[in-house]
Amino acid sequence: MSERAVPFHCPYCGDENLFPREGHGAWECRSCLRAFRLEFDGLVRPAGASS
Repeated sequence: MSERAVPFHCPYCGDENLFPREGHGAWECRSCLRAFRLEFDGLVRPAGASS
């Protein structure tokens, strides 16, 4: 697993002015002044895969 997932743009305004925040997966956008988190939920099975 990689150390950190890095977003390429803000999910709210689309700008690339992002900086890490304190906390796991936390980022802030200095253009729209919003803060957000990235979280890995897990893997999904491809359509049609049997259990």
